[in-house]
Amino acid sequence: MKLDNNTLAQLAEHLESAELKAHDVTKITDEYPDMDWDDAYAIQDIIRARKEGRGNKTVGLKCGLTSYAKMKQMGVDTPVFGFVSDYMACAEGSDIRTAELIHPKVEAEICVVTKSALKGPGCHVGAVMAAIDFVIPGVEIIDSRYRDFKFDLKSVIADNTSASRFVIGGRSRRVDELDLRTLGVVLEKNGQIVAMAAGAAVMGHPAAAIAALANHLGARGQEIPAGSFIMTGGVTEAIAVQAGDSVNVRFQDLGTVAMRFA
Repeated sequence: MKLDNNTLAQLAEHLESAELKAHDVTKITDEYPDMDWDDAYAIQDIIRARKEGRGNKTVGLKCGLTSYAKMKQMGVDTPVFGFVSDYMACAEGSDIRTAELIHPKVEAEICVVTKSALKGPGCHVGAVMAAIDFVIPGVEIIDSRYRDFKFDLKSVIADNTSASRFVIGGRSRRVDELDLRTLGVVLEKNGQIVAMAAGAAVMGHPAAAIAALANHLGARGQEIPAGSFIMTGGVTEAIAVQAGDSVNVRFQDLGTVAMRFA
């Protein structure tokens, strides 16, 4: 790590304040170009501790940058990881207040809940499939705190991978009833189809993203506990939304997730 504890704490407060007050900031690597990956995750951990210290519960884990094409573009070979808190959860079909956000975008996500713990190193797709209790469809509303959505990977990790809101809907299914690689997704905005994809868009298989998460946590002496809710990463590209928009996402064999932006 390159940054001292005081600087890490100051940056965590800076980024969380931007989230809670819905104002943008410049990416933190502009001022701290030498910060490393450990610094970035340390800032995210402090943000999580700040939220939990105020009584917010961490209700899930999330994977980002799960497209191989995007990874290659950014010069990395692993996804990035974050968390979601209880206040970020929005009911299916509800109105999401854009006044509480900066520049939101929506991504369709295949989500799972685990029935047994997963721990790296050496976690693989087979182990993940055996550990999944059920699969459920979701939509993540990402909202980078960085001005004009311009950031680098260390900055976005520190910013909790742009976590902001999420919606779970449709119906749950057992994993052995689905082919997660070919599971189709159609994202509609205001009645128009704006994105289509299949589960293989997530690292070739959504379970591969969870294995990467388990291996990431294992390197830090942590694990994915049984009963964890995990968002495996955007199946579709991120689509910008604004007040007045309605979003409807259809998941093959999993039903529909809908929301409005007010």
